[in-house]
Amino acid sequence: GLYIANFTYCVGLAAGGVMMVIPAYLYDDDDMHHIVIIGEAVAIAAIVMSVLFVTVDLGRPDRFWHLMPVIGRFNWPISMLSWDVIVLNGYLVINLHIVGYLLYMRYLGRKPNRAWYVPFVYLSIAWAISIHTVTAFLYCGLGGRPFWNTALLAPRFLASAFVSGPAFIILVLRFLRIITGYSASPRAARTLIRIIRVSMAINLLMLASEVFTLFYTGGEHGASAHYLFFGLHGHSALVPWIWAAIVCNLIGAVLFFMPAALERGAARIAACLFCIVGIWIEKGMGLIIPGFIPSTLHEIVEYTPSVVEWKVSAGILAFGLIVLTATLKLIVAVLTGKLHENEH
Repeated sequence: GLYIANFTYCVGLAAGGVMMVIPAYLYDDDDMHHIVIIGEAVAIAAIVMSVLFVTVDLGRPDRFWHLMPVIGRFNWPISMLSWDVIVLNGYLVINLHIVGYLLYMRYLGRKPNRAWYVPFVYLSIAWAISIHTVTAFLYCGLGGRPFWNTALLAPRFLASAFVSGPAFIILVLRFLRIITGYSASPRAARTLIRIIRVSMAINLLMLASEVFTLFYTGGEHGASAHYLFFGLHGHSALVPWIWAAIVCNLIGAVLFFMPAALERGAARIAACLFCIVGIWIEKGMGLIIPGFIPSTLHEIVEYTPSVVEWKVSAGILAFGLIVLTATLKLIVAVLTGKLHENEH
């Protein structure tokens, strides 16, 4: 339901942070080097939210028992969920180490020892790709849900993550500039926009390919897609959602390809918001829910999130934003020199 939809989106948000790490460390982009830690802070907050969404989706605390190795039946390596637990928590630990070490060295006024963080940076690049790939495998490995049985699911997850992640980071950088006065190099944001342009084009192409394959070939396996895009037997609760997502993605793509997006202004902010909302609907309500409709007995039972689900989801998102805000406050204080060892 809504919890797993948000979980999928938050995992993509965390994976998208790697789009700052790759230019900074693989291509020696100096502008990215100064703000890459912000992308890792976003990844930390997103992973925390992902873990919380999975926790509340379990329904009861005692079910959490088997997600812990040794004391529970972890079912590794057979269960894909056990792989997801490993990669999510591993990515969280890696990013906590990188951010913590770099901030501590900056706080002490020392030059960081590359041996203590560079290997973990390269590891985080591969790990970021793995967290969303494993999440995709969770879905496409379920043989009874033909809507998810597509080899394009993992590439689509990554392409959409490389849109929503950088778009959210651009908004965070804008927020920091307005609230704290901490300003990143304009070239860093332009690099992220160029990444979004390519990723969004790939994402839309793969969406079009999926739609063509599902509808042109016909067959029962396309019933979920037909329900999602056009409704099925009078049931059409998700039709407005998916078309709203497609419109948002198209508007966001057009705005990002406009020259005005490279400059600070309303066009850039609007493009980021359209892409974030569009990807959230596409990977949430547009992916998780239709996978269960129709059921394996060919029954159509429409799903609408309850008030409790909306409240719990809002609480988790609020907690994630608190984690992000606290982390960014510490990062800005250390990077600007307001917080350092000498003042104590």
